[in-house]
Amino acid sequence: MADGRPVRQSPVERRILSAALRLFAERGFDGTPVQSVVEAAAVTKGALYHYFDSKDDLLYEIYHSLIARQLADLDRVIAAGLPPREAVRTVLVELILSTAEHIDEAKVFTRESHRLDDAAMHAVRADRRRYHVAFRGLIEQGRREGVFSTATPAETVVIVALGMVNQMPSWYRADGPKPAAELAAEVADFVLAGLEAK
Repeated sequence: MADGRPVRQSPVERRILSAALRLFAERGFDGTPVQSVVEAAAVTKGALYHYFDSKDDLLYEIYHSLIARQLADLDRVIAAGLPPREAVRTVLVELILSTAEHIDEAKVFTRESHRLDDAAMHAVRADRRRYHVAFRGLIEQGRREGVFSTATPAETVVIVALGMVNQMPSWYRADGPKPAAELAAEVADFVLAGLEAK
């Protein structure tokens, strides 16, 4: 869970979100009337509004399902108590793979997030901040243990690493020349090489 609300799990909710995601990706948020989502999901308008307050709510839930997955992955790695180097590598690889696997969600959110209301944007920022702080904590732990260099501030490392992932919607293609797993391994190796204590 990201902001404390469960990720939508019922078959109807998932079907509605899947239809909204596909249509938002193809036509844009403004170009997708609620009726189109209703028809694509094969539900009634009443059913859609039973589960979601508005079209804006659909947009937020597309983001929420992605960040909730990624926060759960991060929490699992931290709970495992891995050594810092292994923990940072695992987090980065899993984050890149998750983003690649759900690139349409990331693209729609990146392109349309400015449409969220203040409350939804506050939740988005809180989710991202929690991820940022927890990841930075792994780097700081490695520095305290002498595994990582102190030459570059942990905050800078986090900004560079997560910034690259946040830009994936603008350049990553599933049918591109490099499989996501290879890309994830290379990025993790690059970050860890920069972190190595000399």
